[in-house]
Amino acid sequence: MVTLAKAHPTHDHHGYITNIGYIGRNHVGFQDTLSSKQFTTLIDVLSEGEIEGSATASKAGITNKSSFAYSNAFLKDVFLDGTQIYQQNAPNNEGQPTASLLNYKGVTFAANFGTSDQSNLPDVTQAQTEISVGTTVTDDNPVTVTVTNTEVNAVNVTVAFPAFKQINETDGTIDGTLVDIDIKLIQGNGSTSLEIQDTVIGKSNDAYFRDYLINFPANVVFPVQIRVERDKPDSTSSFLVDAFSFHSYTELIYQTRTYPDVAHTKLRFDSSISQKIPARMFRIRGIKVKIPHNATVNLADGSITYSGTFNGTFKATKEWCSDPSWILYDILSNERYGAQIPEATIDQYAFYSASVYNNERVDDGKNEGTTEPRFSCNVNINNSSEAFDLINQLAAAMNVMPFYSAGSITISQDRPTDPSYQFTLANVLEGGFTYSGSSQKTRHTVFNVAYFDMDTRTVEFETVEDSATNIAKLGSVVKNISAFACTSRNQARRLGRWFLFHEQNATETVTFTATAEAGVLIRCGQIIQISDPVKANMRRGGRIVAGSITGITVDDTANTALTASDNAQLSVILSDGTLETRPVRTDGTGIQGSSINVSTTFSQAPPANSVWILETSNVPLTTWRIVSVKEEGLNYAVTALTHNPSKYDFIEDGSPLQINTIQTLTTLPDSPTQLSGTEEIVVINNKAVSQLSITWQPVQNVQQYRVIYRFNNGNPIQADVFGSDFVLSNSKVGKYEIRVHSFNAIGEPSVNPSTITVNTLGKTAPPDDPSNLTVEPISEHFIRLRFSPSTSLDVIHGGAVEIRHTSSVNPANNTFGNSQEIIPKIAGNSSETLVPALSGTYSIKFVDDGGRRSTNAAKIIVTQPDPQPNQVIITVRDDDDNPSFQGNKVGTIVSPANKFNGLILDGTHMWDDIDDVEADIGEPDANGVGGVDFSGTVGGFGTYDFSAKIDLGAIFNLTLKRIFVTRGIRLDELIDKVDFVPFDPDNPKTTGDNSGINGLKDFDGTVAESVNAVLKVATTLAGMDPNTTVQATYTQNDGSGGNGTFVTIFKAGHGYSVGDFVEITFTADSTTGKKPKNNFYQITTVNSADAFVVISDISQTVPSNNCSYGARFSQFNTFANGEFTARGFAIRAELASQNVNENIVIDDLGFEASIKRRTETVNTAIASGTSAKTVTFQSPFFVGTSLLGGSTSAFEPSIGITLENSVSGDYFKITSVTSTQFVIEVRDANNNFKNLNFKYIAVGYGKGS
Repeated sequence: MVTLAKAHPTHDHHGYITNIGYIGRNHVGFQDTLSSKQFTTLIDVLSEGEIEGSATASKAGITNKSSFAYSNAFLKDVFLDGTQIYQQNAPNNEGQPTASLLNYKGVTFAANFGTSDQSNLPDVTQAQTEISVGTTVTDDNPVTVTVTNTEVNAVNVTVAFPAFKQINETDGTIDGTLVDIDIKLIQGNGSTSLEIQDTVIGKSNDAYFRDYLINFPANVVFPVQIRVERDKPDSTSSFLVDAFSFHSYTELIYQTRTYPDVAHTKLRFDSSISQKIPARMFRIRGIKVKIPHNATVNLADGSITYSGTFNGTFKATKEWCSDPSWILYDILSNERYGAQIPEATIDQYAFYSASVYNNERVDDGKNEGTTEPRFSCNVNINNSSEAFDLINQLAAAMNVMPFYSAGSITISQDRPTDPSYQFTLANVLEGGFTYSGSSQKTRHTVFNVAYFDMDTRTVEFETVEDSATNIAKLGSVVKNISAFACTSRNQARRLGRWFLFHEQNATETVTFTATAEAGVLIRCGQIIQISDPVKANMRRGGRIVAGSITGITVDDTANTALTASDNAQLSVILSDGTLETRPVRTDGTGIQGSSINVSTTFSQAPPANSVWILETSNVPLTTWRIVSVKEEGLNYAVTALTHNPSKYDFIEDGSPLQINTIQTLTTLPDSPTQLSGTEEIVVINNKAVSQLSITWQPVQNVQQYRVIYRFNNGNPIQADVFGSDFVLSNSKVGKYEIRVHSFNAIGEPSVNPSTITVNTLGKTAPPDDPSNLTVEPISEHFIRLRFSPSTSLDVIHGGAVEIRHTSSVNPANNTFGNSQEIIPKIAGNSSETLVPALSGTYSIKFVDDGGRRSTNAAKIIVTQPDPQPNQVIITVRDDDDNPSFQGNKVGTIVSPANKFNGLILDGTHMWDDIDDVEADIGEPDANGVGGVDFSGTVGGFGTYDFSAKIDLGAIFNLTLKRIFVTRGIRLDELIDKVDFVPFDPDNPKTTGDNSGINGLKDFDGTVAESVNAVLKVATTLAGMDPNTTVQATYTQNDGSGGNGTFVTIFKAGHGYSVGDFVEITFTADSTTGKKPKNNFYQITTVNSADAFVVISDISQTVPSNNCSYGARFSQFNTFANGEFTARGFAIRAELASQNVNENIVIDDLGFEASIKRRTETVNTAIASGTSAKTVTFQSPFFVGTSLLGGSTSAFEPSIGITLENSVSGDYFKITSVTSTQFVIEVRDANNNFKNLNFKYIAVGYGKGS
C-alpha cells in the first residue's frame, strides 16, 4: 500500500539551524535577508503499526534503513507545500545529498517505522535553559563559555549585531558588508573541533540575531567550552559597522520517548522555507500485512505472484503489498487498529482466490505493451470510520461482497465464474419469478471517476462515456463516483466501464422464493441459471424422475418441449449440490419419450427429484448473480441481478487511454538559461538615467520568474516578473549579484537559480568623444564650428557641449586643459555653434548631466588673416557659360532656355520644343495635349561639380561669396497634365473656362516645397595642386568577381587615406561600354600602398581599365559666404527632391573669390649689407597665377622702405618682388653699395602659410 500521508504534527520550536550537506564555510548568500529567523521542529505521525517506509527506497530495493542511500531516497518522498525536499532525479548515493539538487536547504529529517522496539528520534527537545552572555567578540578577543551540566545534549548559540552596514563615504548610501564567524567546541580532555564556519552577508540598520545549533558528540567529555571567534579584522572606521557579540546560548536536553508501534517523522527547518507551517505530504509504502506462504511481492508496484498451492498458512513476517485482499484481511483481523475478528472465522481461501484474480496482469492503457495488476489498493486511512463502512470501501476496491456465512466471514468477487445452481418453477414456490427493471431515464451514460494521481499528487478524473448512439438516445446523464484506494488511471477507467456496463445491461432483477433444499446451497455472489416457462413461453425444466450417468427421465412430458436440436444441453443438480451440464445426443437417441440422453456421461448419476433444465440456442437460459439470500422460515427469499459474462471483456477491452498532455503543476521547472546583464543609458521623462537590463532564455511552460538582486553586499531585493527580462532603473556604480528563479503554475521555484554578477558603471563612464569637427567662415568676426552630435543620452538630455580656445597651435601646449572657455556651454544635443573668429586652436568636449567630460577633445587649428580690403581674383558664373553648366553632372541635366532654362534634377521629360504653344496645341493627339508630353519621375538626388577648380598656388586664406539662385516647381500642374472639364453650375470655379490651362495657379507649375539645393566646397589636403592628374587602372565587382559596387583603383604609392575625397574619371570597357560615373568619391578602404577602394552607385562588373584621379580633397562642406584656408578649392551644387512630382531649378550658379589686403610692417632694423639684400616676408603674399589675375605678378605687394641714418645722395632700389620676398639694394651718391639699417612695410593680398 503506497500512501501520501498527511499526518497530524506536533510542534517543537527551537532557535537553531542545521544544514543538510553542510561542508566548509556556509555562504548564506541570497537566503540571508538579515532578519532574525525562527526555527521549527515538527513531529508527524504517519501510521499505526509498522510500515515499509520510503516508496522510493523500496522501489529501488534499498533495504538498509540506517544508510545514507535510504535517507536520500526518503527525502524524495517528503513534500513541503507540494514540493519534494530532494529532486526526483537525484542519486540515491551513500553520503550527504547533493546540495544543488536539494529543493529546500537547511532541513533535517528523520523517521521511525513503527516497530515495537524503535529508538527515539534525535534532536527533539525536552527541556531548554537560556543563559545570557552579552560580550562583544573581537578579532583578538574570542568569547568562551563553559557547559557543566552533563545532561545537556546540545547548545544553541546566538550572536547579535547592533547594526550591520557599510556607509558609502562619497554619497552616504548604505551598502552591505560581510564578516566571518567561527564557533569551536572544546571538550574537557582538551579535544577541539571547529563546529561552525559562517559568513554573514548583507545589511541591517536594526539589531540582527543569528542562531547556530551545536550537537555534542555521544561520548562528549564535560565540562564543555563553546568559543565564538571573529575571523576578520575589527572595523576602525565609523563608516563600517560590523561588530557583533556572543549574545546568549541555550542548553538543550533531548527527549527519549520512542512512540513504539507508531510510524512517525521529524522535520526541522527555518522560516526562510515558508512564512507559515508548510503542508507536509509523505510518499510511503504503508503498513506491513500478512501474506500467504507462497507469495512474492513485486517491489515495482506491490502486486503479488504465487507459486505452488496455498495451504492456508502465512509467512512468519509481515510484508508490504498493494493487494486489497490481504489489506482487507488485515483490517478485519488486526487487534491494534482493525476489527479484531479472529482469523479462524475468516475464510482465508476466499481471500486467496480473490487475491489471485486481483494480481492478474492486465493492460495498463499506456499503449506501451506494459501491464499492471487488475486491482491495487493505495490509500491513506487517517480518519476514524465505522468498521462496516471501511470494510465495504476496501471490498469495493476489488469488486467483492463480504458476508457472513456458516459461522465465518467470507467474500464473493465479481469475476468470471460458471453458474453453480439452477432454478425452474420446480424448485421455487408458487409465486414463481418476479422481474423488475430500471427506467432508461435513470440510467447514467457518463461516469466521472475520481482517483488519486501519484504524479500530480492531486485528485484527477477519468471520464467514461457510453456510445454516441446511446448518448444521443438517452442524453448525457452524468454520475460522479470515487474510486477508493485507486491511484491508477486505467484502474479508474475499468471501474467506470464496470458501472457503465451495469447501468446499461444489468438493469433487471429477479426475486423468488426458493425451497429449502436449494436455499441452503446458494449464497451471495453465486451465478445461477433460471428457466422460466412464463418468459420462455415453453417448459424446459422440472424434476428428475430417474437418472443415470447417461441420461435422465423427466416429469410431465406432456407439457414439456423436449428437443435434441439447436445445440441442446442438459443441466442437472447432482447429489453434492453441484451443477453439471452435458450436450444432448444428436444421433437420434437424444430424446426418447420422456428420456433425455447425453453424449458425455455425468460424473455421477443425478438423483431422483433433483432439478433439470434443457437449454437450446434459440431458447437460452437466463444468467443471474445472487445479491441477497434471506431465510424465511423453511424457505429462502432470493434476489438476483441479471449477469452477462461478456462484461469482463468489455471492462478490460485493452484499448489505450487517451493521452493527456498535462503539465504537472507541482513539477519544479528548470532554471532560466543564457542569463545576461547589460548596462545602458536610457531616457525617462526627458532625463537620462542608467539602467541594468537582465535577460534570459524563457523556460518552457513557465510564466513567472523571480529576480533577486543584491548590490554591494547589501540585502537582497526581489521582484516577480512575467516575462524573460527585468530592468533595474537608476543602477549605481558597483557590483550587482543577480539570481533568477523560474516558477511553476502553483508558485514553486526552480531548485537552483541562474546567477550572474555584473559590475556596473552607472553614469560614471565618460561620454563619447566629439568627432568630425570642422570650421566654416561666416564673417570677419565669426566662424561656425560643426561637429557630429553626441551619442551619449546623458549628454543629449541634460548635458552640454563645452568649447574652448587657445592661441597656441603647438600640440604640446594646445590641450583642452590649457585652453579657455570661449563661449558659455551650449545644449548637449547641439551639433554646431558660432564662435568668435580667432587664430589658434579650438577644442570641444561633451559634458554629461553629471559634469563628466569626454576623455578626448576634438580640435581644429584656425589661422585668421589680418583684416584688409579684399581683392577679387576671380568671378565664376557657370550659368552664363555657353553652353551653360559645363561641369560634371551626376543625376542632373541642363534644361534649355525654351523649357526651364536652368540646371535641374534628371529623370523627367518636360515640354516638347514648341515655338508657339497656343498655335501648336490643337486637338489632343494619342499622347495627350497636342505637341506636349510628360513622362517619368524626378530623381531624388543629383550633383553638379564646377568645371573649374581654384588653385592659389600655395595655401592662402580665400574669401568666397556664392552666387546661388534656385526655384522649385511642381510637375503635376504643367499644361500637358490638365484636362478641360465641361462647365458645371454647381462647381463653377473648377469647370468650364476655369478648368484646363485656365485653371492652373501657375502656368509653369505651382510652388514646390519638398525640394532643396545646397552649395558646398571641398579643399585640397596638404597643399596639393587641385589640378593634379594621376593615371591609374581600375576594376569593378563584388570583391569576388561578380557584379558589385566595389571600385578598386590601382596605383603604386598612391599615398591616399581612408576618408579622402578624390575626383575620378573612368574609361569605359571597350567590350561592354560599362564604367562607373565620373565623380568625386570618398575612399572607403585602403587595401595597400598600391590600391584603394571607392563605392559606385551602380552594381556591375568592369574588368581592368584605365582611369585618372586628382588631388586629395576634404569632404564637401556647406558653402556659406566666408573665409577658407587651402591651396585648391572644388565647388559643388547638390540638388534634392522628396517628391517625385517636384523639381528644383538652379537659375544662377557661381561664386566670387577674393583675397583680403594685408599690410606687413617690420619695425626691427634690417642691415642692407654691401650687396643686394634679399628680405623674406613673414608670411607669403598672394601675387596671382596664370588663371587668377593673368600672371604671377598681377597682385605683387608694394614695398615701403624707411632708411635709418641716411645722408643726402643715399638711395635704395627694389629690384625683385615675389610672393615670399623682395630684393633691395642700398647705394650712396656714387652708386656704391652702402650698409644702412632699414625698416619696411609691405602691402599686398593674402596671408600664406
